[in-house]
Amino acid sequence: MTSREPTNYFLYFAWITAMIATLGSLYFSEVKGFVPCEMCWYQRILMYPLALILGIAAYHNDSRIKKYVLPLSIIGAVTSLYHYSLQKLPSLVTASPCSEGVPCNMQYINWFGFVTIPFLALVAFCLISVFLILARKGE
Repeated sequence: MTSREPTNYFLYFAWITAMIATLGSLYFSEVKGFVPCEMCWYQRILMYPLALILGIAAYHNDSRIKKYVLPLSIIGAVTSLYHYSLQKLPSLVTASPCSEGVPCNMQYINWFGFVTIPFLALVAFCLISVFLILARKGE
């Protein structure tokens, strides 16, 4: 009987978080009809591959993937934080990279006065980063 490395559940938690974020963004755009702005597309570009890559890594219990995925989630968190700042700090809107289409400071949702779509993405990217850092401790 061969001994297997213990399952790294933090990889599964990171994958589940990425899947919820991916499906949530698809729900907002395809079901609710919210047109994504330019900053939303950048966040999607960073989140969607995480759902696939983390799923494969969790299935194979491959914690080596963290060194490739963690930078994507950190860059995604910074992008989400900037986008959230555009929504909540009107003085930043003039510096917005959005030039056509839906403005990046538009808030389709505003639950409890602070939860917007970029805030949800920020939480997801931060959770993924935390789960990956915790998974590192399990090595």
